[in-house]
Amino acid sequence: MAPTTQDLSLNTTPSYLTRLQDFVSENRRAILVCTAAAAVALGAAYYVSTASPQRPGSAKDGRKDKKKDKPSSKKKKSGNDQDGPILEEVKPKEEEQQNVPLTLEEIAALSIDERIKRAGVLKTRGNALYQARNFTQAVELYTQAIQLSPKPEPIFHSNRAACYMNMSPPQFEHVVEDCDAALRHDPNYVKALNRRANALEALSRYTEALRDFTAATILDKFQNEAAAHSVERVLKKLATEKAQTIAATRGPRLPSQTFISAYFAAFRKRAQPTLPETPSQGDQTLLLALDALEAADYAHALSLINEAVDQGISWDIGRAEALNLRGTFKFLTSDIPGAKADLEESLTLNSSLTQSLVKLASVHMEEGNHAQAMECFEQAIKVDSSDPDVYYHRGQVHFITNDYAAAAENYTKSTSLDSTFVFSHIQLAVAQYKMGNIANSMATFRRTMTAFPNRAEVCNYYGELLLDQQRFEDAVEKFDRAIELEKTKSPPNPLPLVNKALAIFQWHKDIPPAEVLCREALAIDPSCEPAVATLAQLALQKSEMETAIEWFEKQVDLARGEAEIVASLTYLEASKAQLQFVKTYPQMAAELQQIASAMM
Repeated sequence: MAPTTQDLSLNTTPSYLTRLQDFVSENRRAILVCTAAAAVALGAAYYVSTASPQRPGSAKDGRKDKKKDKPSSKKKKSGNDQDGPILEEVKPKEEEQQNVPLTLEEIAALSIDERIKRAGVLKTRGNALYQARNFTQAVELYTQAIQLSPKPEPIFHSNRAACYMNMSPPQFEHVVEDCDAALRHDPNYVKALNRRANALEALSRYTEALRDFTAATILDKFQNEAAAHSVERVLKKLATEKAQTIAATRGPRLPSQTFISAYFAAFRKRAQPTLPETPSQGDQTLLLALDALEAADYAHALSLINEAVDQGISWDIGRAEALNLRGTFKFLTSDIPGAKADLEESLTLNSSLTQSLVKLASVHMEEGNHAQAMECFEQAIKVDSSDPDVYYHRGQVHFITNDYAAAAENYTKSTSLDSTFVFSHIQLAVAQYKMGNIANSMATFRRTMTAFPNRAEVCNYYGELLLDQQRFEDAVEKFDRAIELEKTKSPPNPLPLVNKALAIFQWHKDIPPAEVLCREALAIDPSCEPAVATLAQLALQKSEMETAIEWFEKQVDLARGEAEIVASLTYLEASKAQLQFVKTYPQMAAELQQIASAMM
């Protein structure tokens, strides 16, 4: 899988994170780990990715009275519930027609054997009524069977739950209550787990539904394709619901230092605007904001640009620059409507400010409006056809929409206008790689390393392509060089450390050194999301589920925008459901260890 080096001004998922998630997805079987003690750790990505292969038959679900070898013609189902009542049990020899429910005194007077026989008859008649879609009367008979039975029979509750599931409208609360009862007496009852999970999902109780679908999937030894799809479906609903709540209640905040630096690095530097002869307080504050931006003091730059706009800027060119910068910070804090308003006003004040057009294209892409984004680039070219940034960022739009040939054409145009911008060269090499022109891509990277011998970015991204080719030793060498070059900066970029960590793990499966590198990255930037994501996955590999959950929670907290929050929550909620399974079914540890060994 090729690295997906992406424009950080247009796509907020950097290449290293995409590559990490793809690696986890592709190796989901290897991520399933069972410890020797009574604990099991299962990789969250197993459930996030594709469904398990279909199996030839169904797994046992723990009932002693189920006869798996019975002819299929005797296993009758009806109704909307995909499981339906379990009808394949041996029927009683006598089907006595007892239409009047017995009182508690009459029940107590019966012998144990008589109660068992009569309960069985009622269950059989209930099954027939279910078949005839007479769910209300079937419920009455199953209820009588429950009252008559001298010992708890999970099957009676599960069958009654199937009736409630198929009523119009369905009685989901009663389904949950009956399945609760069935599972209290037989926690391994897979049909009851699936039935309760479906009811909980219908009630929008997604966390509980995920718990049950996860348990059913594991108890069925990952062979039930429908259950695996259900896990994915509920995970998506749960993560989306929680992400919307988080996005709506979370105040605007800046992403990590690493992210912001990468964003602004995607634009060529421009000269600061010249102040008027008698600058206002707002004019002077604008220059202070630009100075803070140059010093990578982003929090201060944000505060100052807001202050400058509030104070008032005396000339149109300066106000256009101020709105451009404030709109950029709004974009970075996921205030997309606010960013759009500021950038449009900036262009009203100065229609020749091509950078505002380019950034407005980013906003349109964030909104999912590709056509309007491309129109912004066309307008920018009409304003200044010699601006290399326009072609570079248009190339990025083509890249993230998988039009690599058009992306390469635009990168080449950008480089022809300004060959000193390293990212045009890097992105051209990556686009060539994505098109399958491996030799050309490697040659482009070697030329770029010669032209920019002191730029860590070249070594870092070259290392990513080498890592993709599993040239581990060469990749680590490039990451080491990038790390050394980054040490000359203040602050250094921590991403080469994370890339090296991932390379070492893939190469040697050596977790401790990889963790050390990620922690070094966090020492540089405590909000470095790729380092957090990698540490979470490494914790999964070590069967440290609770530690992984802590890292996933931090990843959710760092996620920028609803889409990123959804992705992070997917891992988090899957891990929580699996941890709950471990605590509920500790006896499964030994069996799951065997399953894991067979799957790896």
